[in-house]
Amino acid sequence: MERYIYTAVSGAQHTLMAQQIRANNLANVNTTGFRADFERVGSYAVNGDGYNTRILAEEQGAGTHFSAGALTETGRTLDVAIRGEGLLAVATANGREAYTRAGNMVVESDGRLTVNGRNVVGEGGEIVLPEYRDLDIGQDGTITIVPPGGGAQMEVGRIKLVKPGTTDMTKGADGLIRLRSGASAETDDTVVLASRHLEGSNVNAVDELINTMSLNRTFELQVRLMKAADEQAHTGEKLITGGA
Repeated sequence: MERYIYTAVSGAQHTLMAQQIRANNLANVNTTGFRADFERVGSYAVNGDGYNTRILAEEQGAGTHFSAGALTETGRTLDVAIRGEGLLAVATANGREAYTRAGNMVVESDGRLTVNGRNVVGEGGEIVLPEYRDLDIGQDGTITIVPPGGGAQMEVGRIKLVKPGTTDMTKGADGLIRLRSGASAETDDTVVLASRHLEGSNVNAVDELINTMSLNRTFELQVRLMKAADEQAHTGEKLITGGA
């Protein structure tokens, strides 16, 4: 009975983790540039005499789907989306580089170009824009402006665009993507931006709802198995002790 109940508990813990991941995906179905996560689980054998047949589930860190989401034209000058593979660079609170697919940029009062409050990184460091009358962002990330007084366009920076391999990337709790090695990715000139567009989440709401319902049924089954194991243990104890 002991093996029975611990196996059921191990599976139920994994199911709870999977439910949390799916719920987070659904909560971000409308979040710009969000990458959906998925649960991962392994198995391990319990060490010790008499445990050689006991295999339990082992939770692993969530994986991430890096497939592209749908692009929507917004007409807003500071909105950009990436066509195909690639990421744009931002600075974290500790000054390190991280990467995102979100392109809903804002110019702060001091000229800093930000995405969701994080400074956008250019090829020469964080991008700070001078005052301008008009602004344009090219498909290679080059930012050009027309000065307040008019005149010819001026190039004032270029967004750093990168394209590391999917196996080299990991997503943090803050939703930003980083290299597993902890290093900064190299600029990739093949990444193409779509100006005045935004990329939606790559979460498939229907699939997530179906998976959530399936996980709920699995969890209910695992709870019933735990109750059955407990009842059988009590029944066995009564038989041994001669209790009523």
